[in-house]
Amino acid sequence: MAFQSPTSTVIRQAQCHCGGLQLECIGEPTKVSLCHCLDCQRRTGSLFSVAAFYPRDAVRIVSDEAGSFRRPSGSGKDVTFHFCRACGSNLWWEAERLPALIGVAVGAFADPGFPLPEQQVWAESRHPWLLLTDLPTHAKNPTPPTMR
Repeated sequence: MAFQSPTSTVIRQAQCHCGGLQLECIGEPTKVSLCHCLDCQRRTGSLFSVAAFYPRDAVRIVSDEAGSFRRPSGSGKDVTFHFCRACGSNLWWEAERLPALIGVAVGAFADPGFPLPEQQVWAESRHPWLLLTDLPTHAKNPTPPTMR
C-alpha cells in the first residue's frame, strides 16, 4: 500500500503473506519488469514474476527474519533471494548484475494501482497461450456451478 510521507514522497510497504517480514520502499521504482524465465516460474509457482527495482538506499528492511537462497541466474551472475522463514514468501532479491538495485516482488505490495511493468524479459520462455487481455474477467471468484 502506498502512502504519502509529510514531505510528499511516496513510501510503499511490502510484506510477506504472514506479515512477519516487511520492507519500506521510498519513491517510485527505477523500473518494473515482468520476467518469464523458467527460474522465476519455479520460484513463484506462477508463469512469470513481476519485480520493482529500487535503489538500495531507498529500501528499508522493517523486520528482518529472512532466510536467503543464492543461485546462478540466466545472465550468468548470482542472485540472492530473501524469504520469510515462517510463511515462505519470497519478498526481495539482490542480483550481482544490478549491484545498486534491490528487486522487490510487486505482489508483496498488495496494491492494484502499482505501476505497470515497462518490459518483459526472457519472453522466449513465455507460455504461448498466456494472453492476459483475452481472458474472461471476474471482479471476484465466480460462484461455482451447482453440482448434480
